[in-house]
Amino acid sequence: MNLLFMMLALVVLLLIGVPVAYSLGGAGFLYMLIVQPSFLMSFPQRIWSGVDSFILIAMPLFMLSGELMNHGGLTKRLIDFSLLLVKPIHGGLAEVNVVASMVFGGITGSSVADTSALGSILIPDMIRKGYPKGFTTGVTVASSTVGMIIPPSIPMLMFAMISGVSVGKLFIGGLIPGILVGIFQLIYTYVVSIKYGYHQFNDSTAGKQKDLKIMKDGLLTVLMPVLILLTVSSGICTASESAAIAVLYSFILGKLVYKELTWKTIWSSLKKVAMTTASIMIIGGFTMVFTWILAYEKVPDLIAHFLTTSHIPNWIVFLFLDVLILFLGTFLDVVPCILLIGPILMPVLQQFGMNPIQFGMVLIVGLAIGLDTPPVGMCLNVAAKLSNMSIIDVFKAAAPFLICNVLVLLLVTFVPMVSLWLPALI
Repeated sequence: MNLLFMMLALVVLLLIGVPVAYSLGGAGFLYMLIVQPSFLMSFPQRIWSGVDSFILIAMPLFMLSGELMNHGGLTKRLIDFSLLLVKPIHGGLAEVNVVASMVFGGITGSSVADTSALGSILIPDMIRKGYPKGFTTGVTVASSTVGMIIPPSIPMLMFAMISGVSVGKLFIGGLIPGILVGIFQLIYTYVVSIKYGYHQFNDSTAGKQKDLKIMKDGLLTVLMPVLILLTVSSGICTASESAAIAVLYSFILGKLVYKELTWKTIWSSLKKVAMTTASIMIIGGFTMVFTWILAYEKVPDLIAHFLTTSHIPNWIVFLFLDVLILFLGTFLDVVPCILLIGPILMPVLQQFGMNPIQFGMVLIVGLAIGLDTPPVGMCLNVAAKLSNMSIIDVFKAAAPFLICNVLVLLLVTFVPMVSLWLPALI
């Protein structure tokens, strides 16, 4: 009954338009006030415990490296480099969109940043080159989901904080699923482009001299995610230290090498990152209160007991997990969803033989799809503003590409080695 009261309070707060973070915190506060007033003294401590993590230092730093990339000219050079990579298969800007998302996501760890940075450049350019607006926006918003799967990844940092799983192992575990999503989307993009004649390849990189310069600039940019991955997985640096290296690297390239980064843009980037970080920290703090109460009420134990005593086959439990993640992803943003259901479901799934790294990958690959599904989908909202389309129209255009994500989600769920082979190997 106590738990029912808290859930009812949460639903009411959400329905009247209270932001998710404050709804979770408010429901937890009301529970403590009415059911267990003695817990109120621990309320501030629970909020603080939700943000008091060394791992979280990496989050604003990865965001800042992405902002510096965008303002320092690295993003434009990354797109030119991607065009050079797809040139041998006569790929056009649609394939460039996917390849650039894979590399850009491997630096910032944020799908929303991917949509905003690459979409602001590629959507107008693709439309000018004759690509339909729907197809252009669809491939942009769908390919950006790779950003939070290919390491480094901000959602992986949040999952590592609540689960205690090694950040390095999570980063390595996300490599194959992220590359698979990118490859599947590339294949679909190429087939559709050929079928409808979207490929009118313009060799804008013609000339050996120009190709060599693009290759050099591109390799300087691509070196960053490789550096991050190697330093974290080998134990040379923590995730936070590698994020600081990424910021320094972006600053040096943007300010001293390409000379496009100004102190004004650096200041605006710092302000933007500070605001975004603050909102995520607030979500983390209040979500920790809510999940602590669920743990106190023994919700994970009750779920595990019900599933084990019902003798439900493992594959049905895993399939239900996928459906649940896809459903929650349509209503909750990635970070609150990870913080909310991660601590509850991880011990349950472990009893059914799912490795914590695999569970983390299932959670992240599934929630990446939620970024492109209405009504909340953050990437959908960004892409809709960039293309002047409605959210529903953007979702319809992105839906065929998202089937690739669903296929990878099923692979990660039912073929453990997809996410566990590389961590075990290294």
